[in-house]
Amino acid sequence: METPRRRLLLVAEIVCLALGVAGLARLGLFRHSVATETRHELERFAAVRALASPAGTPDQSLWSPVRVNAWRQAIGEPVPAPLAVLRIPKIRLEVPVLPGTDDHTLDRAAGHIEDTAQPGMDGNSGIAGHRDGFFRGLKDITPGDVIELDTLQGTDVYRVERTWVVKPEDVSVLDPTPTQALTLVTCYPFYFVGSAPERFIVRAVRVGGRPLPAPPPT
Repeated sequence: METPRRRLLLVAEIVCLALGVAGLARLGLFRHSVATETRHELERFAAVRALASPAGTPDQSLWSPVRVNAWRQAIGEPVPAPLAVLRIPKIRLEVPVLPGTDDHTLDRAAGHIEDTAQPGMDGNSGIAGHRDGFFRGLKDITPGDVIELDTLQGTDVYRVERTWVVKPEDVSVLDPTPTQALTLVTCYPFYFVGSAPERFIVRAVRVGGRPLPAPPPT
């Protein structure tokens, strides 16, 4: 004969079982969500890495011999994951953006300027490059030109607002902006012999974007 105590234990057992099943279901759902998100980010990362490592040699027709040699020495060394890929169709530039602006980084790529907005995020993102290397083509940039920036979030499209020249100590060009902006910085004059005394600035603002293409299947 079933007693109240046995009924209470049976109910408790059923409740515990139900909670256990629900917990396992939630754990499974969580793991699936994490796996899906991780796979998505890895696909984005793979796409950016593929773009950041284009086959062959970049257009070095305007580069100085010193910079070409420095690039050759740096290209085979390990580097951190790129933050973005900068592309300027007008000057046929496609270059990965790496963290930092030391000479070794800029010999290999363009560099994200510390304490500015991360590429693709709100605010003013500063990117530096050598005037006799990747950024020599900036001498031909004019207002209205298009700049593209690939990040894990997709491709942001910018339009050049203005270019100007400042003294090296004028860091106001990197001040935060209310809208998503891109500030490219290189030394100036472009063909100056020795340590260039000024800085050439390109300011572009975001005008649109599109999703980053999925990487090809492996």
